[in-house]
Amino acid sequence: MTHPLSIFRFCPVCGAPEFHIHDARSKRCARCGFTYYLNASAATVAVIRDAEGRLLAVRRAKDPARGTLDLPGGFVDPGEGIAEGCLREVREEVGLEGRIARFLFSLPNDYLFSGFHVPTADSFFEVTVEHPETACAADDAGEILWLAPHEIRPEDFGLDSIRKGISLLLSDYLAENH
Repeated sequence: MTHPLSIFRFCPVCGAPEFHIHDARSKRCARCGFTYYLNASAATVAVIRDAEGRLLAVRRAKDPARGTLDLPGGFVDPGEGIAEGCLREVREEVGLEGRIARFLFSLPNDYLFSGFHVPTADSFFEVTVEHPETACAADDAGEILWLAPHEIRPEDFGLDSIRKGISLLLSDYLAENH
């Protein structure tokens, strides 16, 4: 198995090539002693429904998974709380102001970016918005789609955690409506 930090060959502090595996998720510099641990990055997912119960989905404008469906969300910025990051991503991607209604669940993901596998912990939130009809695609979103429950197919969503999350949401929907 390849170490998750195998592409990092030099110490990011002193530049020494003696940047070696320390344990299963870290590397340590033999010259200056710096140790780097690969931890999961915090990411958010917004589950937004309109008055008819349709789910707001976006078509990804960029890789990874360009052209597939996604839910609004993204990485939490340094110095930002998870809920705050979720609402910022909603503003950036679909132009809506929202509020967190409740935390739903969290799922791990492997996000390939610039040839590097970034492990994430994706937190799914139910988000309510005032004027869902004003949603517009921006930032990483190439298109807005409002999907009725019967139109939602997990396999249309390109990221693994989102597919799993959509499956959970659909099973909850079916349990509530039957």
